[in-house]
Amino acid sequence: MEFKSLKIGKFELDLPIVQGGMGIGISRSNLAAAVSNSGGLGVLSGAQIGHDEPDFETNTLQANLRAVKKHIKKAKEATNGKMIGINLMVAMENYEEHVQAAVDAGVDIIISGAGLPLTLPGLLKGSDTMFAPIVSGARAAKALLKNYDRKYQVAPDMIVIEGPKAGGHLGFKLEDIEKDTIDLDQIVKDVIEISNDYAQKYQKEIPVIVAGGVFDGNDIAHYLKLGASGVQMATRFIATEECDAHINFKNAIINSKKEDIILVKSPVGMPGRAILNPFSQKYGIKREKIRKCYNCVKPCNPATTIYCISKALLHAVRGEVDEALLFCGSNAYRVNELTTVDDLMQTLKQELLSA
Repeated sequence: MEFKSLKIGKFELDLPIVQGGMGIGISRSNLAAAVSNSGGLGVLSGAQIGHDEPDFETNTLQANLRAVKKHIKKAKEATNGKMIGINLMVAMENYEEHVQAAVDAGVDIIISGAGLPLTLPGLLKGSDTMFAPIVSGARAAKALLKNYDRKYQVAPDMIVIEGPKAGGHLGFKLEDIEKDTIDLDQIVKDVIEISNDYAQKYQKEIPVIVAGGVFDGNDIAHYLKLGASGVQMATRFIATEECDAHINFKNAIINSKKEDIILVKSPVGMPGRAILNPFSQKYGIKREKIRKCYNCVKPCNPATTIYCISKALLHAVRGEVDEALLFCGSNAYRVNELTTVDDLMQTLKQELLSA
Protein backbone atom coordinates (compact mmCIF):
# COMPACT_ATOMS: atom_id res chain seq x y z
CA MET A 1 0.00 0.00 0.00
CA GLU A 2 1.01 3.59 -0.50
CA PHE A 3 1.75 5.36 2.76
CA LYS A 4 2.39 8.86 4.00
CA SER A 5 5.42 10.13 5.84
CA LEU A 6 5.03 10.45 9.59
CA LYS A 7 4.71 14.08 10.68
CA ILE A 8 5.47 14.89 14.30
CA GLY A 9 5.58 18.61 14.97
CA LYS A 10 8.15 20.19 12.67
CA PHE A 11 9.65 16.82 11.76
CA GLU A 12 8.69 14.65 8.81
CA LEU A 13 9.91 11.05 8.91
CA ASP A 14 10.24 8.94 5.77
CA LEU A 15 8.84 5.83 7.44
CA PRO A 16 5.90 5.60 9.87
CA ILE A 17 8.00 3.66 12.38
CA VAL A 18 8.85 4.64 15.94
CA GLN A 19 11.46 2.50 17.68
CA GLY A 20 10.24 1.69 21.18
CA GLY A 21 12.38 2.66 24.15
CA MET A 22 13.91 -0.41 25.84
CA GLY A 23 15.65 -0.45 29.21
CA ILE A 24 17.92 -1.12 30.85
CA GLY A 25 20.47 0.02 28.28
CA ILE A 26 18.96 -1.79 25.30
CA SER A 27 18.12 1.38 23.39
CA ARG A 28 20.61 4.16 23.91
CA SER A 29 22.34 6.53 21.50
CA ASN A 30 23.69 3.91 19.11
CA LEU A 31 20.37 2.27 18.29
CA ALA A 32 18.34 5.48 18.40
CA ALA A 33 20.69 7.24 15.99
CA ALA A 34 20.66 4.32 13.57
CA VAL A 35 16.84 4.25 13.46
CA SER A 36 16.54 8.01 12.93
CA ASN A 37 19.20 7.89 10.22
CA SER A 38 17.18 5.15 8.49
CA GLY A 39 14.00 7.21 8.32
CA GLY A 40 12.21 6.42 11.56
CA LEU A 41 12.13 7.87 15.06
CA GLY A 42 14.92 6.60 17.29
CA VAL A 43 14.08 6.50 20.99
CA LEU A 44 16.35 6.08 23.99
CA SER A 45 15.18 4.55 27.26
CA GLY A 46 15.90 6.60 30.36
CA ALA A 47 15.59 3.59 32.69
CA GLN A 48 18.96 3.26 34.45
CA ILE A 49 20.58 4.67 31.31
CA GLY A 50 23.80 5.32 33.19
CA HIS A 51 24.33 1.67 34.11
CA ASP A 52 27.92 1.73 32.83
CA GLU A 53 28.91 5.08 34.32
CA PRO A 54 31.83 4.61 36.76
CA ASP A 55 29.82 5.88 39.75
CA PHE A 56 26.53 4.15 38.92
CA GLU A 57 26.56 1.88 41.97
CA THR A 58 27.47 4.66 44.41
CA ASN A 59 25.78 7.70 42.84
CA THR A 60 23.00 6.21 40.77
CA LEU A 61 20.82 9.28 40.21
CA GLN A 62 23.62 11.58 39.09
CA ALA A 63 25.08 8.84 36.90
CA ASN A 64 21.71 8.43 35.18
CA LEU A 65 21.09 12.16 34.72
CA ARG A 66 24.57 12.58 33.29
CA ALA A 67 24.00 9.66 30.91
CA VAL A 68 20.62 11.04 29.77
CA LYS A 69 22.35 14.19 28.58
CA LYS A 70 25.35 12.35 27.14
CA HIS A 71 23.36 9.86 25.07
CA ILE A 72 20.85 12.40 23.77
CA LYS A 73 23.71 14.63 22.61
CA LYS A 74 25.53 11.67 21.04
CA ALA A 75 22.39 10.62 19.16
CA LYS A 76 21.70 14.17 17.95
CA GLU A 77 25.29 14.58 16.76
CA ALA A 78 25.24 11.21 14.98
CA THR A 79 22.06 12.13 13.10
CA ASN A 80 22.87 15.73 12.17
CA GLY A 81 19.82 17.03 14.01
CA LYS A 82 17.28 14.40 13.02
CA MET A 83 14.47 13.71 15.46
CA ILE A 84 15.43 11.86 18.65
CA GLY A 85 13.11 10.82 21.48
CA ILE A 86 13.44 9.39 24.95
CA ASN A 87 11.09 7.14 26.91
CA LEU A 88 10.70 8.17 30.55
CA MET A 89 8.41 6.18 32.85
CA VAL A 90 6.08 8.16 35.10
CA ALA A 91 6.66 5.52 37.78
CA MET A 92 10.41 6.07 37.88
CA GLU A 93 11.94 7.75 40.90
CA ASN A 94 13.11 11.30 40.17
CA TYR A 95 10.92 11.52 37.08
CA GLU A 96 10.98 15.33 37.05
CA GLU A 97 14.78 15.43 37.20
CA HIS A 98 15.03 13.02 34.27
CA VAL A 99 12.60 15.15 32.24
CA GLN A 100 14.66 18.26 32.94
CA ALA A 101 17.90 16.53 31.96
CA ALA A 102 16.35 15.41 28.67
CA VAL A 103 15.07 18.92 27.94
CA ASP A 104 18.45 20.44 28.77
CA ALA A 105 20.10 18.04 26.32
CA GLY A 106 17.73 19.08 23.53
CA VAL A 107 15.65 15.94 23.12
CA ASP A 108 12.87 16.42 20.57
CA ILE A 109 10.11 14.39 22.21
CA ILE A 110 9.49 12.65 25.53
CA ILE A 111 7.36 9.51 25.34
CA SER A 112 5.94 8.68 28.74
CA GLY A 113 3.90 5.82 30.20
CA ALA A 114 3.95 3.39 33.15
CA GLY A 115 1.42 5.68 34.77
CA LEU A 116 -0.43 8.73 33.49
CA PRO A 117 1.91 11.61 32.59
CA LEU A 118 -0.55 14.21 33.89
CA THR A 119 2.08 16.83 34.75
CA LEU A 120 4.38 16.43 31.75
CA PRO A 121 3.19 19.52 29.82
CA GLY A 122 3.92 21.68 32.86
CA LEU A 123 7.44 20.25 33.13
CA LEU A 124 8.07 21.10 29.47
CA LYS A 125 6.69 24.64 29.59
CA GLY A 126 8.98 27.11 27.86
CA SER A 127 10.94 24.42 26.02
CA ASP A 128 10.79 23.14 22.45
CA THR A 129 10.49 19.51 23.60
CA MET A 130 7.32 17.75 22.46
CA PHE A 131 5.51 15.04 24.42
CA ALA A 132 3.60 11.84 23.80
CA PRO A 133 1.67 9.88 26.44
CA ILE A 134 1.50 6.09 26.24
CA VAL A 135 -2.00 4.70 26.83
CA SER A 136 -3.49 1.23 26.86
CA GLY A 137 -7.07 2.28 26.17
CA ALA A 138 -9.52 5.01 25.22
CA ARG A 139 -10.40 5.79 28.82
CA ALA A 140 -6.83 6.81 29.65
CA ALA A 141 -6.52 8.80 26.43
CA LYS A 142 -9.73 10.68 27.15
CA ALA A 143 -8.67 11.49 30.71
CA LEU A 144 -5.23 12.69 29.67
CA LEU A 145 -6.36 14.87 26.79
CA LYS A 146 -9.08 16.41 28.92
CA ASN A 147 -6.51 17.12 31.65
CA TYR A 148 -4.02 18.67 29.20
CA ASP A 149 -6.75 20.84 27.71
CA ARG A 150 -8.19 22.05 31.00
CA LYS A 151 -4.99 22.50 33.02
CA TYR A 152 -2.40 23.46 30.41
CA GLN A 153 -4.39 24.48 27.31
CA VAL A 154 -2.34 22.15 25.13
CA ALA A 155 -2.72 18.86 23.28
CA PRO A 156 -0.03 16.15 22.98
CA ASP A 157 2.21 16.01 19.94
CA MET A 158 1.71 12.25 19.55
CA ILE A 159 -0.13 9.41 21.29
CA VAL A 160 1.22 5.88 21.61
CA ILE A 161 -1.25 3.04 22.15
CA GLU A 162 0.54 0.07 23.67
CA GLY A 163 -1.41 -3.14 23.15
CA PRO A 164 -1.39 -6.42 25.08
CA LYS A 165 1.16 -8.15 22.83
CA ALA A 166 3.99 -5.76 23.72
CA GLY A 167 7.12 -6.63 25.67
CA GLY A 168 8.00 -5.32 29.10
CA HIS A 169 5.31 -4.13 31.46
CA LEU A 170 1.75 -4.31 30.19
CA GLY A 171 -1.09 -2.01 31.16
CA PHE A 172 -3.74 -4.72 31.22
CA LYS A 173 -5.03 -7.29 33.69
CA LEU A 174 -3.26 -10.62 33.46
CA GLU A 175 -6.48 -12.58 32.94
CA ASP A 176 -7.49 -10.36 30.02
CA ILE A 177 -4.13 -10.89 28.35
CA GLU A 178 -4.28 -14.65 28.89
CA LYS A 179 -7.84 -14.90 27.54
CA ASP A 180 -6.93 -12.69 24.56
CA THR A 181 -10.14 -10.70 24.95
CA ILE A 182 -8.68 -7.24 24.28
CA ASP A 183 -9.79 -5.69 20.98
CA LEU A 184 -6.83 -3.50 20.06
CA ASP A 185 -8.38 -2.49 16.74
CA GLN A 186 -11.36 -0.98 18.54
CA ILE A 187 -9.07 0.78 21.00
CA VAL A 188 -7.18 2.31 18.08
CA LYS A 189 -10.38 3.57 16.46
CA ASP A 190 -11.64 5.02 19.74
CA VAL A 191 -8.38 6.81 20.55
CA ILE A 192 -8.19 8.28 17.04
CA GLU A 193 -11.73 9.61 17.44
CA ILE A 194 -10.88 11.18 20.79
CA SER A 195 -7.65 12.72 19.51
CA ASN A 196 -9.34 14.21 16.45
CA ASP A 197 -11.44 16.53 18.62
CA TYR A 198 -8.34 18.01 20.24
CA ALA A 199 -6.39 18.09 16.98
CA GLN A 200 -9.16 20.22 15.54
CA LYS A 201 -9.34 22.47 18.60
CA TYR A 202 -5.61 23.13 18.66
CA GLN A 203 -5.15 23.13 14.88
CA LYS A 204 -2.39 20.54 14.95
CA GLU A 205 -1.77 16.97 13.90
CA ILE A 206 -1.76 14.42 16.71
CA PRO A 207 -0.36 11.22 15.18
CA VAL A 208 -1.62 8.05 16.83
CA ILE A 209 1.02 5.31 16.99
CA VAL A 210 0.18 1.64 17.64
CA ALA A 211 2.54 -0.65 19.57
CA GLY A 212 2.56 -4.25 20.73
CA GLY A 213 3.26 -7.28 18.56
CA VAL A 214 3.92 -5.25 15.40
CA PHE A 215 6.31 -7.43 13.42
CA ASP A 216 6.21 -6.82 9.67
CA GLY A 217 4.94 -4.60 6.88
CA ASN A 218 1.56 -6.30 6.88
CA ASP A 219 1.08 -5.36 10.54
CA ILE A 220 2.05 -1.77 9.78
CA ALA A 221 -0.38 -1.66 6.85
CA HIS A 222 -3.17 -3.03 9.05
CA TYR A 223 -2.92 -0.18 11.54
CA LEU A 224 -2.43 2.48 8.87
CA LYS A 225 -5.66 1.29 7.24
CA LEU A 226 -7.42 1.68 10.61
CA GLY A 227 -6.40 5.34 10.59
CA ALA A 228 -3.24 5.26 12.71
CA SER A 229 -0.32 7.42 11.61
CA GLY A 230 2.33 4.83 12.35
CA VAL A 231 3.53 2.01 14.58
CA GLN A 232 6.01 1.53 17.37
CA MET A 233 8.34 -1.49 17.18
CA ALA A 234 10.87 -2.55 19.77
CA THR A 235 11.75 -6.25 19.87
CA ARG A 236 12.74 -6.47 16.20
CA PHE A 237 15.40 -3.83 16.79
CA ILE A 238 17.11 -5.90 19.49
CA ALA A 239 18.53 -8.31 16.90
CA THR A 240 20.37 -5.59 15.00
CA GLU A 241 24.07 -4.88 14.94
CA GLU A 242 23.51 -1.33 16.14
CA CYS A 243 21.36 -2.24 19.13
CA ASP A 244 23.00 -1.36 22.45
CA ALA A 245 22.08 -4.80 23.87
CA HIS A 246 24.69 -7.46 24.62
CA ILE A 247 25.13 -10.09 21.89
CA ASN A 248 23.91 -12.75 24.33
CA PHE A 249 20.55 -10.97 24.61
CA LYS A 250 20.36 -10.65 20.84
CA ASN A 251 21.02 -14.36 20.47
CA ALA A 252 18.40 -15.17 23.10
CA ILE A 253 15.84 -13.39 20.90
CA ILE A 254 17.08 -15.09 17.72
CA ASN A 255 17.09 -18.57 19.30
CA SER A 256 13.74 -18.27 21.10
CA LYS A 257 10.77 -20.47 20.19
CA LYS A 258 7.08 -19.64 20.42
CA GLU A 259 6.67 -21.61 23.65
CA ASP A 260 9.53 -19.61 25.19
CA ILE A 261 7.56 -16.35 25.17
CA ILE A 262 5.78 -16.18 28.51
CA LEU A 263 3.93 -13.81 30.80
CA VAL A 264 5.73 -12.95 34.02
CA LYS A 265 4.83 -11.16 37.23
CA SER A 266 6.71 -7.94 37.81
CA PRO A 267 7.74 -6.79 41.30
CA VAL A 268 5.72 -3.62 40.71
CA GLY A 269 2.48 -5.58 40.35
CA MET A 270 2.09 -5.47 36.57
CA PRO A 271 2.18 -8.39 34.17
CA GLY A 272 5.02 -8.46 31.68
CA ARG A 273 6.19 -10.52 28.72
CA ALA A 274 9.62 -12.10 28.56
CA ILE A 275 11.67 -15.07 27.37
CA LEU A 276 11.56 -18.27 29.41
CA ASN A 277 14.97 -18.82 31.01
CA PRO A 278 16.38 -20.06 34.34
CA PHE A 279 15.60 -16.72 35.98
CA SER A 280 11.96 -16.56 34.90
CA GLN A 281 11.49 -20.18 35.98
CA LYS A 282 12.60 -19.54 39.54
CA TYR A 283 11.61 -15.91 40.23
CA GLY A 284 8.33 -16.67 42.00
CA ILE A 285 9.40 -19.68 44.02
CA LYS A 286 11.48 -17.95 46.65
CA ARG A 287 11.64 -14.24 47.42
CA GLU A 288 15.01 -12.74 46.62
CA LYS A 289 16.81 -10.95 49.44
CA ILE A 290 17.41 -7.40 48.23
CA ARG A 291 20.91 -6.27 49.21
CA LYS A 292 20.86 -3.03 47.24
CA CYS A 293 17.93 -0.87 46.15
CA TYR A 294 18.43 1.16 42.99
CA ASN A 295 15.38 3.35 43.71
CA CYS A 296 14.17 2.76 40.17
CA VAL A 297 10.36 2.79 40.42
CA LYS A 298 8.01 4.18 43.03
CA PRO A 299 5.65 1.21 43.57
CA CYS A 300 8.50 -1.16 44.49
CA ASN A 301 9.21 -1.95 48.16
CA PRO A 302 12.58 -3.69 48.76
CA ALA A 303 11.21 -5.28 51.92
CA THR A 304 8.44 -7.15 50.12
CA THR A 305 9.38 -7.36 46.42
CA ILE A 306 9.91 -10.84 44.98
CA TYR A 307 13.03 -9.72 43.10
CA CYS A 308 14.88 -6.56 42.10
CA ILE A 309 13.82 -5.64 38.60
CA SER A 310 16.79 -3.32 38.06
CA LYS A 311 19.20 -6.12 38.98
CA ALA A 312 17.39 -8.54 36.65
CA LEU A 313 17.51 -6.09 33.75
CA LEU A 314 21.14 -5.17 34.46
CA HIS A 315 21.99 -8.85 34.03
CA ALA A 316 20.37 -8.64 30.57
CA VAL A 317 22.38 -5.66 29.35
CA ARG A 318 25.56 -7.28 30.68
CA GLY A 319 24.86 -10.49 28.78
CA GLU A 320 24.25 -12.64 31.86
CA VAL A 321 21.12 -14.03 30.28
CA ASP A 322 20.48 -16.96 32.62
CA GLU A 323 20.10 -14.54 35.53
CA ALA A 324 18.26 -11.88 33.54
CA LEU A 325 14.73 -10.76 32.89
CA LEU A 326 14.60 -10.80 29.09
CA PHE A 327 11.67 -8.59 28.14
CA CYS A 328 10.33 -9.11 24.62
CA GLY A 329 7.21 -8.79 22.49
CA SER A 330 4.88 -11.65 21.60
CA ASN A 331 6.51 -12.20 18.19
CA ALA A 332 10.11 -12.40 19.40
CA TYR A 333 10.30 -16.04 18.32
CA ARG A 334 9.81 -14.96 14.70
CA VAL A 335 13.13 -13.10 14.72
CA ASN A 336 15.69 -15.55 13.33
CA GLU A 337 18.77 -13.59 12.32
CA LEU A 338 20.99 -10.66 13.19
CA THR A 339 20.65 -7.79 10.76
CA THR A 340 21.36 -4.07 10.50
CA VAL A 341 18.89 -1.33 11.30
CA ASP A 342 18.95 -0.02 7.75
CA ASP A 343 18.34 -3.48 6.24
CA LEU A 344 15.46 -4.03 8.65
CA MET A 345 13.90 -0.67 7.84
CA GLN A 346 14.22 -1.27 4.10
CA THR A 347 12.65 -4.72 4.47
CA LEU A 348 9.73 -3.24 6.41
CA LYS A 349 9.32 -0.54 3.78
CA GLN A 350 9.15 -3.04 0.95
CA GLU A 351 6.72 -5.26 2.88
CA LEU A 352 4.52 -2.24 3.57
CA LEU A 353 4.51 -1.20 -0.08
CA SER A 354 3.57 -4.75 -1.08
CA ALA A 355 0.82 -5.13 1.54
